[in-house]
Amino acid sequence: MKNLPWRDFSALVISIGIVGLGLGATMPLTALALDLRGAGTQVIGLVTAASALGILGVAPFVTGWVARFGPRRTMMGGVWAAAGVTAAMQLTDHVWLWCLLRVVFGAALGVLFTIGEAWVNRIAPDASRGRVVALYTTSFTLFQLAGPALVALLDGRLAWPFAACAALFVAALPGLALLNGTQLPAEEETHARWQDVLPRMPMIALGAAFFALFDTLILALLPVYAMRQGIATTLALVSATVVLVGDTALQFAMGALADRFGRSKVHVGCGVAVCLLLPLLPLAAAIPWLWWTVLLALGAAAGAIYMLALVACGERFDGAALTTASAIVNASWGIASAAGPLATGALMQGVGIHALPAVLFVVCAVFLGSAWWEWRGGTAGKL
Repeated sequence: MKNLPWRDFSALVISIGIVGLGLGATMPLTALALDLRGAGTQVIGLVTAASALGILGVAPFVTGWVARFGPRRTMMGGVWAAAGVTAAMQLTDHVWLWCLLRVVFGAALGVLFTIGEAWVNRIAPDASRGRVVALYTTSFTLFQLAGPALVALLDGRLAWPFAACAALFVAALPGLALLNGTQLPAEEETHARWQDVLPRMPMIALGAAFFALFDTLILALLPVYAMRQGIATTLALVSATVVLVGDTALQFAMGALADRFGRSKVHVGCGVAVCLLLPLLPLAAAIPWLWWTVLLALGAAAGAIYMLALVACGERFDGAALTTASAIVNASWGIASAAGPLATGALMQGVGIHALPAVLFVVCAVFLGSAWWEWRGGTAGKL
């Protein structure tokens, strides 16, 4: 991986990783707190979806903030906002106020994710883009997977758990301070219109949307799903961590395969694997070794779908079109994360708990359909 600016890359990876730790702890903590108060999965889905609305809402403004304040200062502002609203959740248990706070929380994360992903894609050399992006996503997941485990470890031992999560976000600031503050290139270019870019990236957008839904539902609702299947509370929380372990395990290998053979075959293969594994969840819940095995494999395949979507952005677009493509990826994430948990939570409450794997199966099948559409229409050319 020659020509990679390792100092900026390392500082970026460490900072975003710590943000992932705070996120990984906050989401299951929120769901568990609501569940213990007797809230149904529909309410949990509503509060979870509020964060995604923030991600979606902030997307049009990030480029302007970066141009005005620089990427480092803008990211530091996002960290402070995430920490502030997380600490504020400690002061109230009103559901609608929590929804408002989670909108701001999602907006802060949207700033961090948009800048971080754009930055790593621009500094990644073409020949090693898959491996560089995989290192970035793997680091984030390594930290994120520790979040639910941390909640399980400290369950009932902290008087102010949300305030403790806020402190985790603040811990990302020293890493951001190490960045040299270089402006992201190409901000002065005329922005490519999303109407011109989106038709050339349906598989990328839907891959990002699927993983956004998967990531949000697994962190927020898998513990509830597992408990309703008879799994103990502590093990149910650890289930989300096991999925994230699987997400981490093969990311670099998938990135290396993408560098060598191209993204499409590996991308499609991961989608097929997810569709084969999801129907096994209800059966696996009664068989411990199968439960953990399925969760590991699901995490690996689903995580690679998102990582390879980011790689595809760098392969397929450059200049202003790459900036627009990154914005579309984050908008796809926001839409899926907003609508998905709300609908899935309602379905789990009204139809049954197995709506969780069913919804994920349908969305992954749509992703595979977009791959077939791209193959038939030849939309994957460079822009």
